Amino acid sequence: MAGCFNRVHKAHLRTLRLAQALGGRLVVVLAHDSHNHKPNAVPARDRLRRLRALGVADRVVVGEAGSFAESLRRERPDILALGYDQRLPDAATEAAVRELGVRVTVLPWSPGKEEHHACQYVF
Repeated sequence: MAGCFNRVHKAHLRTLRLAQALGGRLVVVLAHDSHNHKPNAVPARDRLRRLRALGVADRVVVGEAGSFAESLRRERPDILALGYDQRLPDAATEAAVRELGVRVTVLPWSPGKEEHHACQYVF
């Protein structure tokens, strides 16, 4: 699973648990600071510390500064779980998925009552 995870809310946690249920281990690749262009961007070192502290993944790492394909080649997953609103970011990543034989799964949106009006952030 990969993403920015600047602010983690309960729907993120449910999605991470769905991803973990797909395989034996869950590795979360956090977007490198050079790819995190959101207005509420949090430095990678802080996102890394926070997500690790939640204990929802077996391993949390920061992605490569280049293409996500580099992170895939480094981690060599069997399955790449994407959030309902995510797609493979570029042709290089698509090529790495084919080259490594990675199964790509798009997870469903898993809203809870709190997401209907406002997200309740875990951090």
